Amino acid sequence: MPTRLMILNGPNLNLLGIREPHIYGRTTLAEIEAACRACASLLDVSLAFHQSNHEGQIVDLIQAARTEADALIINPAALSFTSISIIDALKVFEGPIIELHVSNIHARDELHRHSKTSTAATAVICGLGPYGYIAAMLAAVQRLGKVPDTLPPVLRNTPG
Repeated sequence: MPTRLMILNGPNLNLLGIREPHIYGRTTLAEIEAACRACASLLDVSLAFHQSNHEGQIVDLIQAARTEADALIINPAALSFTSISIIDALKVFEGPIIELHVSNIHARDELHRHSKTSTAATAVICGLGPYGYIAAMLAAVQRLGKVPDTLPPVLRNTPG
């Protein structure tokens, strides 16, 4: 069975490409999903890709990931700064959790600087733009020890 990744996207990420392009760029969520699917093929993983504007639905998807995914990649968006229910759901997931943000949240205004959901994440990626999704996928399979032998050694091994 192939390694299973689930990518979850929070509120307003369906508006990527048109919402504050000076912060988030012009790449749409559909374009990000297409790039992630191409990357999944190279990494020999199955990919579930979701977006919701509703906190409860995201919690339901995190709970479903317990049996449907080996690693979870989440861009909780605005819920990063407010959602205890997402934190609690993430704490029950046993695989790697990679939190990602398109923008560098640490360089943003005070409201967008401190992600609460990071406390439940294995790793956090921010500020890489849409490429952050690809970096997160590679990090997730590396954490699982499932990077394909077809990739160069530098991408398969942990330095040190």
